[in-house]
Amino acid sequence: MKLSILTATYNRANLLIRLYTSILNNLDAGIDVEWLIMDDGSTDDTETFVNKIRKECVFDVKYLKQVNSGKMQAINNLMNYATGDLIIECDSDDCFTQDAFFRIKNAYEDSKYEEDIYAMCFLKYNQNGQNIGKEFLKEKTTMFDLYFKQLEDGEKALVFFTNIRKQYKYNVEKNEKFVTEASMYHDMDLNYKIKCYNIPILMCEYKEDGYSKNINKIFKKNPYGYLKYFKDILTKHDMVGVPISKRLYVIKHYILFLTLTKQKSNILENIDGLLNKILIVLLYIPGVIMTNIKFKMDKKK
Repeated sequence: MKLSILTATYNRANLLIRLYTSILNNLDAGIDVEWLIMDDGSTDDTETFVNKIRKECVFDVKYLKQVNSGKMQAINNLMNYATGDLIIECDSDDCFTQDAFFRIKNAYEDSKYEEDIYAMCFLKYNQNGQNIGKEFLKEKTTMFDLYFKQLEDGEKALVFFTNIRKQYKYNVEKNEKFVTEASMYHDMDLNYKIKCYNIPILMCEYKEDGYSKNINKIFKKNPYGYLKYFKDILTKHDMVGVPISKRLYVIKHYILFLTLTKQKSNILENIDGLLNKILIVLLYIPGVIMTNIKFKMDKKK
């Protein structure tokens, strides 16, 4: 079994040592490992650090550079070089837990012949060793159902089956640099499921310059990708079983990104379900007003 670890990085040389060390500490699991790093136009000493570890490394490290294009395009490009049976995407502020590779190996042996799954899904812990979210309620589910019906509210760690993962990519819109990973997951959900394991394999340290800390700025810079994401939920996915709170969350954000992209016509185009249409009509004008107020206030800060 071979594991491909994909990391997109931008000016995070100081963090990569944690991830590198955690990979080294897991090599006794007896699996083949390759670490594919895409430098997204860094101006720090990322290249110097990677060249140094490549000289001493006991596993394969590939280092590539691109003009700054964002994390999603970086991962898309790295996919061309992945040769493992499994793929995991690790941010530069991630690191593997102790025995993570043993856990991945055992899960792979448990699930490798199940043709209906695209990934194995594990828990993810924060730097204090606490679960980021909840434990899984079902052995098999989809990422859509996990977050919108089973009400998961934290991050998970996905280990993809390469033969399926390579059929998909992150689709950014109109030269934007980011789209939520869930957009691709939801596309995969339409044909496959995930298999869940209530054990951690990743730990994460949230940084001040990370996506989670700057969500409103990300929304404003990438509105077309988010508009497509929320519209896809309302047009492609079974909303039966989605609580009203989650349904309202989707519709409010759909209206938010309609406003940010200045879409004023066909707001009900292809929207599925009478209730969704009614809620969009009722919330549209208040949503437009609140969005304009909020983002004008953010601009003044």
